Amino acid sequence: MFLWFVTYILIPVYTILFVKGNNWLTTNFSVIGNRIGKKEAFVLWGLIVGIYFFWSLRMIVSHMPAEPYGTWLIPLALVLLSCAVITPYLPEVLPLKSFLHIIFAFMASVCLMVCLCLIVWKLYKWNHEKYRPYLTGLAGIGIFSLFLLSLAGIISSALEIFFTITSVLMVRRLYQSLV
Repeated sequence: MFLWFVTYILIPVYTILFVKGNNWLTTNFSVIGNRIGKKEAFVLWGLIVGIYFFWSLRMIVSHMPAEPYGTWLIPLALVLLSCAVITPYLPEVLPLKSFLHIIFAFMASVCLMVCLCLIVWKLYKWNHEKYRPYLTGLAGIGIFSLFLLSLAGIISSALEIFFTITSVLMVRRLYQSLV
């Protein structure tokens, strides 16, 4: 019940409320999260999402018939996300830290997607019929994320919201398919 609440209520609602009052195509979590009064909310969002993925992916891997390659990416993604949310993004004042913030955030997402791809691919090889929709879903997340990137020209709040919520739902469905 708790995992259901976190997946379907807490993360989606918190993610959308975090960007409330901002244009989803012209700003992003980094800009919003480094405004006065928003830093704590940004860190909390990162912790909730990071711990959710860490715990859920570890549970998925523990229920798989064989561990896929790349499971070391799970803790790496959590560390990188943690580094991203605690590293300030203030390009005019702290350009190096802002650059590192971008690298940490981008690499956390890449690690998550690569790990998800490796898990889904391993499950697909084990049961083509059952896990084909997950391959399609991952491709859809990737393609629509690229579309949102090209639409806004930046990593926008719209892209971050879409990527976060769809990835959370994908991970939850994968977990349910194994237990």
